[in-house]
Amino acid sequence: MDPRKLLYLATIIEQGSLAKAAKHLAISQPALSKSMDRLESELGIKLLERGPMGITPTTFGEILYSHARLIREEMDFAETRFQKVQKGHARIVTFGTLPSLASSVVPLAVSRWRERHSRILLRVVEKVQVELLLGLLRDEFDFIVGQTEFYDYLQGLKQRVLFRDRLCVFARPEHRLFSLAEVSWADLAQFPWVCPMVGGRQRTVLEKLLASEGVDPPQQLIECGSIDFTKAVVAASDHLALLPAHSVTSDVSEGRLKALAITVPALSRDIAVIFRERSPLDSLTRDLITQIKAIGNDLSRERSIVGEDRSSATVDGRRAAVNP
Repeated sequence: MDPRKLLYLATIIEQGSLAKAAKHLAISQPALSKSMDRLESELGIKLLERGPMGITPTTFGEILYSHARLIREEMDFAETRFQKVQKGHARIVTFGTLPSLASSVVPLAVSRWRERHSRILLRVVEKVQVELLLGLLRDEFDFIVGQTEFYDYLQGLKQRVLFRDRLCVFARPEHRLFSLAEVSWADLAQFPWVCPMVGGRQRTVLEKLLASEGVDPPQQLIECGSIDFTKAVVAASDHLALLPAHSVTSDVSEGRLKALAITVPALSRDIAVIFRERSPLDSLTRDLITQIKAIGNDLSRERSIVGEDRSSATVDGRRAAVNP
């Protein structure tokens, strides 16, 4: 298929008429119509329906349109990168990461990496896991840093585990749950929660843990992709949240948040760099990933018992928190 014809198709569908699309593309309407006729003839399928309300795509047209948009986005992205290079940047590195990592590990790692690579344009994007993986497949990122879950079902990707962190249940220090001698998941489910947007691992872990205890999900939920918003709501109300320990270090030390004495192996997770198999990492990106790994290991080790006593217990061979 001729990529140019696909771009024409996308414009026609978006504009809703040949006349408007031809004007937008700065070509004649007969030439545009002829191009679409040839595309339909080459494929042997009808892509567009002409009616009193304008032009609409057929089912096949909708399918092809989704791919045409990706092609256009890639071309726009390439043009943007060219423009950046022309302005004096020798290289652009773009990577995606989870919001929880963008609030702690990644900024420290980037700062350390920047000392050695001062002239590289670095673009950091934070998204939920599923959006990171889809963006990687669309070549929007050189690599992503996220969790290993949801990885296996996508072809053409490789991963390398960088460090292991742990999720904790956080509440404000004045929360009434801290007055209980023992806290159960049934107790936690009685309070409102702030959860990641659909696709985030924390939401999945919470649902699985409650289901394993025979506990219904909380009736009050806020879905949010922002770590800062989540922490602010928890600190100001009776809401609870599952957050990585390293992402709340300052909040715990300053007395805004406190970890509850709830711990199970399912609250541990592996953080990995994921990249396209056909686009191996070069020395520049490997150096950045090395810094992320080092910072992640340091923070996970130093903050493995956030807001807790020095006593510890072992669960399935791993150190686990006890009484905060």
